[in-house]
Amino acid sequence: MTESADLDDDRAVTSRRRFLRESGALISGAVVAGLADGTALAAEPGSENVPPNVPEWMKAPGDPMGSQLYGTPSPFEKNVVKNISKNLPQYISASGRTPIGDLDGIITPNGLFYERHHGGVPAIDPDQHRLMLHGLIDRPMIFTMDDLRRFPSQSRIHFLECSGNPVYTKPYGKTASDLVGLLSCAEWTGVSLKLVLEEAGLRPEAKWLVAEGADAAALTRSIPIEKCLDDAMLVYSQNGERLRPQQGYPLRLLLPGFEGNMNVKWLRRLKAVPEPAYSREETSKYTDLMPDGVAREFTFYMEAKSIITRPSGGQKLKQTGFHEITGLAWSGHGKIKRVDVSVDSGKNWLEAQLQEPVLTRALTRFRLPWQWDGQPAVIQSRAVDETGYVQPTFAELLAVRGENSFYHNNAIQPWRIDAQGQVTNANS
Repeated sequence: MTESADLDDDRAVTSRRRFLRESGALISGAVVAGLADGTALAAEPGSENVPPNVPEWMKAPGDPMGSQLYGTPSPFEKNVVKNISKNLPQYISASGRTPIGDLDGIITPNGLFYERHHGGVPAIDPDQHRLMLHGLIDRPMIFTMDDLRRFPSQSRIHFLECSGNPVYTKPYGKTASDLVGLLSCAEWTGVSLKLVLEEAGLRPEAKWLVAEGADAAALTRSIPIEKCLDDAMLVYSQNGERLRPQQGYPLRLLLPGFEGNMNVKWLRRLKAVPEPAYSREETSKYTDLMPDGVAREFTFYMEAKSIITRPSGGQKLKQTGFHEITGLAWSGHGKIKRVDVSVDSGKNWLEAQLQEPVLTRALTRFRLPWQWDGQPAVIQSRAVDETGYVQPTFAELLAVRGENSFYHNNAIQPWRIDAQGQVTNANS
């Protein structure tokens, strides 16, 4: 590292320290003093477990490790669970949203990864599961899970997002999870689909693969062959462990950047064909209606998008002063290049800091230090991806799409903070 870089780092550290010092106290409660000289401290009223008292959990041995064969969160985090609508029939067609406002970083825990299924979650014995590859193939093949695991593996971090995340129509959601909870990010492990196709011998006239799931709905989607030969994967593990049943155990298709519905779960069949299948999920569903009523034939990629997760709807700022604004940004077209944040209803924008790593087609965490003066405010974020695409406002999106649309809403999401610190959806 050069001397200039060292000086820049020193200035950055000094600047952060000055910011925190000038922002005043960042914690509430009594000032802690006298630790070095033995001065007695006053315990916080109403609690016997705060300093200088010895907390109850220090007075006896804790739970032995052997009592939990599979680790679970602390019981004090029992409210951090998937957000499941009470209005959906929970068997035929159901979804469970990730509580993104309660999470940190970019990786979604497997137990909180969003769900979307159309015929319930099948219970599949991996020893009996097979993947059939046929159609315009030189050597049609049927693979066991052991066969697929013999191929060279790869692990990559990518997001998945449902294209109906969120919908265009009222009533709008109240929380970040209500609005964009059909979004998660994981490290995926599996096999390159291109490698498997090369093993079977893909014929030149094959322009699409039709993927079918082994659920009761036999969900079927057509995948352009260019994507299959690019970064598509046959996935069997997620965040270091085998896929959960809700995520397609024992095998799913992963198409980084494509709408979630195309990442077919419980994958049982791939057929190479010259034309798309025009299945139910790509005609009557998952199509974008234009203002004149004509539908786009296909919309594959999820456009650049972002949302502030803290502070966000349903949360409350308990005091004035320093607060960190943080959230998530993502794009199906590659890496996030920049995220801008406004704290004055979009009149002015500040560039947020992007947390490393910034990966292609993965969630990116952004942060911005903010001093709240106790006055009402509207905060929002705007993502820019490496192609130069800028996340639009809702008005800009409606001007192009009209009000017939249901899917692919990637508009800027504003949050309103009132004088009491309560955060609500500014679009409501």
